[in-house]
Amino acid sequence: KMKILISYIGFNQLNMKKWIAIIICLVLISLQAEAQRRIPGQRGIQVSVGVSDGYGFLKNKKLSYQIGISLSHYTSNKNKWLYGVEYWEKQYCYGNRSIPVIQFTAEYGYYYTFWSNRGKDIFLSGGISGLAGYEVLNWGKKELPDGATLTDNNGLIGGTALTFEIETYVCDRIILLIHIRERILFGSSINKFHHLTGLGIKYIL
Repeated sequence: KMKILISYIGFNQLNMKKWIAIIICLVLISLQAEAQRRIPGQRGIQVSVGVSDGYGFLKNKKLSYQIGISLSHYTSNKNKWLYGVEYWEKQYCYGNRSIPVIQFTAEYGYYYTFWSNRGKDIFLSGGISGLAGYEVLNWGKKELPDGATLTDNNGLIGGTALTFEIETYVCDRIILLIHIRERILFGSSINKFHHLTGLGIKYIL
């Protein structure tokens, strides 16, 4: 009986050591995965698309959307700088046709991360950006088919954007994005305030 008891204790000790080794390996893998995310100086390129101004195209068949491409640069405190370009278009109904207003803008901003989960898979950030660009009405055509003439002119625009963003890691190099932002642009011939909601994907370089 004593030999059986000693053998049983020895077997349990081996099992315990095995489980401790497995747990240590899992912790090290977890720490390594976390260390590979938001490393200071790490860069990522992202593409985003979205709709703007209350989803008007769903209600009144008005097209209103944006497409953007940006480069992000992470800092030592896991925040980031972001710089990129954006194409924004909104169409206004006029009779049986629509008149597009297009904005080309460049962005330079700072995003502060105020929450992340323990696994460092999800990050919530708030950002403020400076915007500058050019606005084009009806692709520069002032005269309309019915003889009417647009009185507003193309011109330079500038302002700021406030953004709330969610980043979710699919793996260490691929991130899914959800963003809600308010753009405030001066010099525009239309509304200064535009609300955007969009999705994106980022690849860590």
